[in-house]
Amino acid sequence: MAKPLRVLVVTGGHPFEAEPFFAVFDADDGIDWTHVEQPEARHWFHPDRAGAFDVICCYDMPGITFTGSDPPVLFELPDAELVAGVEEMFEGGQGLVSMHHNIAGWPAWDGWAEIVGGRFHYQPARLRGRAWPDSGYVHHVTHTVEVLDPGHPISAGLGDSFEITDELYLFPIFESHVVPLFRSDFSFTDEHFFSADRAIRGARNARGGWSHPAGSPLVGWVKHAGRSPVAYLQFGDSPVTYADRNFRRALANALRWAASDDAHRWAQARRDSQR
Repeated sequence: MAKPLRVLVVTGGHPFEAEPFFAVFDADDGIDWTHVEQPEARHWFHPDRAGAFDVICCYDMPGITFTGSDPPVLFELPDAELVAGVEEMFEGGQGLVSMHHNIAGWPAWDGWAEIVGGRFHYQPARLRGRAWPDSGYVHHVTHTVEVLDPGHPISAGLGDSFEITDELYLFPIFESHVVPLFRSDFSFTDEHFFSADRAIRGARNARGGWSHPAGSPLVGWVKHAGRSPVAYLQFGDSPVTYADRNFRRALANALRWAASDDAHRWAQARRDSQR
């Protein structure tokens, strides 16, 4: 009998409904999962902890504190020890699945954006030498997701496309540095999204005076960080999504892929080819 997959589930920094979220992991008989919250979770991002879990699933949003006043948000720069630990850990081959709002994590440190493949901005910022406005969001969108690589292990059992109801984001994605898996049929232009900055200032679902360049329709991809395989799934906002069988299948597939020997060989080969 195969050993259960050891999964570290990281949360913190962003509200979510815990019971239905953790039910997703409870329903998977093939995993043995442990939960840790930020900021305590930072202790697990250290090379000495590499391999303690087969895969880390990040559903957290570190480095951000919402104030409820002005300024509406404070950004924390990770200390040098944490940065070095994260970089060494991924150089050592720690598999990672990044989910939903984790793409907004560590906004003051470009290194996290490079690891996961893009960044959602709560405030205007610079990324890869370009100025970006605050990012966009829209809740409860029912959209069709095209499976771009049906042969990839993360796509197994999902068919050529599937429908899902979820929150979508408008933000910069490093499209040339990721391998796309899933693409939404939604229109990723600013007239269909709301301003993140206005939302954290108390004006939810507002876009007046806000604009954003047209965005990528990608909602799932894989890449490497050092010697580590990384998967990002934009899915995962609410209990409606948590209960969706296609979401659960995609997440289960991603966890197993990021922990697999094949994914680690792929990440190593991709890293070597780009050096």
